[in-house]
Amino acid sequence: MSVLTSEPGTASRDEDPPDSGDKHRLTVVTGLAALSLDAMASVAYGPEAIVLVLAAAGGYGLGFTLPVTLAIAALLAVLVASYRQVIAAFPDGGGSYAVAKTHLGRRTSLVAAASLVLDYVLNVAVAVTAGVAALTSAFPSLYGERLWICLAVLVLITAINLRGIVDSARAFIVPTAVFVLSMLTLIAVGLFRSAPVSTEAAQGHASVVADNATTVGALLLLKAFASGCSALTGVEAIANAVPSFRAPRARRAKDAEIALGAVLGVMLIGLAVLISRFHLQPVEGVTVLAQLADASLGHNAAFYVIQFATMILLALSANTSFGGLPVLLKLLARDNFLPHVFALKADRQVHRHGVLTLAAISAALLVFSGGDTNTLVPLFAIGVFVGFTIAQTGMVLHWRRERSPKWRGKALLNGLGAVLTGVSAVVVTATKFHEGAWLIVIALPLLVAAFETVHRAYARIGERLGLGRVPECPHRDRSLVIVPVSSLSRLTSEALTAAVSLGDEVRAVTVCHPDPEDRAQVEALERDWALWGPGVDLVRVPAERRTLGRPIAAYVRAIEEARPGTRVTVLIPEVEPARAWQRILQNQRGAVVAHAVRRDTDAAICRLRFRLS
Repeated sequence: MSVLTSEPGTASRDEDPPDSGDKHRLTVVTGLAALSLDAMASVAYGPEAIVLVLAAAGGYGLGFTLPVTLAIAALLAVLVASYRQVIAAFPDGGGSYAVAKTHLGRRTSLVAAASLVLDYVLNVAVAVTAGVAALTSAFPSLYGERLWICLAVLVLITAINLRGIVDSARAFIVPTAVFVLSMLTLIAVGLFRSAPVSTEAAQGHASVVADNATTVGALLLLKAFASGCSALTGVEAIANAVPSFRAPRARRAKDAEIALGAVLGVMLIGLAVLISRFHLQPVEGVTVLAQLADASLGHNAAFYVIQFATMILLALSANTSFGGLPVLLKLLARDNFLPHVFALKADRQVHRHGVLTLAAISAALLVFSGGDTNTLVPLFAIGVFVGFTIAQTGMVLHWRRERSPKWRGKALLNGLGAVLTGVSAVVVTATKFHEGAWLIVIALPLLVAAFETVHRAYARIGERLGLGRVPECPHRDRSLVIVPVSSLSRLTSEALTAAVSLGDEVRAVTVCHPDPEDRAQVEALERDWALWGPGVDLVRVPAERRTLGRPIAAYVRAIEEARPGTRVTVLIPEVEPARAWQRILQNQRGAVVAHAVRRDTDAAICRLRFRLS
């Protein structure tokens, strides 16, 4: 059991030397490809979320699209600046969890961790379903198979991530570059248009703009702001996964964070300007981004390139979760809030158990939703707002305690961000509560309770093991090795040789059942044993029932009670077949005995493998 704890980083951590695993870690470019797809893809639904809310106030309301987007871009700048500071202060990763753990206490840090876990899991399901929805929109005949397509995409992304985060990043560089270049081209060309070059994509589709609305209330603007903040999901992923970057890790992660903020901000503002310039109105069945591509580039090959690039990036944006969540689970496991298996790494710097767990839960969500995006979207983004708010609040306390140069300005910036994201979290939860957000309200405390339960279990284990205390010096006890046997063979000889090498005393035991055939076999074994003369006593253990493990466990327990100062070891000889398929030919007697002894006694179990070549 690990008792390691994560400490806040220092400036010296920013110059970590390279290690042998750096080839499996991220650069700035691959970091953007691996950890920013969620944020990049959000431009496909963030501006649309703003427009759909403002459409309730008619054409007059749509005129506020650019101001609302500018407010979101300002919040984006605040978040990027804040998470750059988080990266510098906490280079071991963890984002809002690490900040809250240091400055806001354990319970708040667990709320932050739970919110991030929920957000990451939902991001996978939403990203995959949104990408497949774009595919089925282009090819309606695939609509009935969307669940199987979603699961196939999830399997593909999982398989890529099991090869390592660098391999997944390299695989996604091209789609990310194509998408970003497509968006920038769309914006650049659109800025030179005085009017839409085409409106073919929206023809024949009903408008969702309200009629005769001429006023825009503060609540509507607040709701539009909160809905548009869905474009900010994924901004925290880089701060959560700092250990995945090459040395110097903190510096590369900060560069990746500012690059993400710059590209995302340009795309959001550029799209909002085009929405206002073209007086775009949302319609049923056609995305705002599709209308913008139609208006800027025309209904031609460029239009379809943007649609396919958007579809692919939406599906692949699930990779942000595969890059960030396993690192967060590792930190939780290291702090004894999750099973320690989540802290293990494979050869290619992969937290395999975290990747597989994320894939399994996401698959369950996909099956639950039937591959339908609208079922999952109301649950999305609440968790990330909670994490944003906690991280910003924690950084305010960080600056107050550190009191570095210009700390008041930094604390004011983080405080403003905490207020804005906190308000957004409340508004989104309230407006989406009846659409499924109540599940998140219930899931958050349940997840925190699960973390606490695991932590208490590890605390009890640590207390029993005396972790943190100096143990008594080791001493030698008399040892007794028990070897279950059923016949004479080379395996028996190897087992007894190992046993006499391990213990002061060795006993071979054989179980005798009451039926005549078994008694005859045991009597024959005893005669052969006497002729062989191995120098080890053979003990007959009677059993009334046709069982193997329990009689041996009862014999071991009786020895433990009769000889309390003796260390008892049960050495179980087993054959290791030359080929894997031959394992089905084994009788599994060793496993049965090991299970019974482990369950009913305190004896040590040693399983001797005799390899057949």
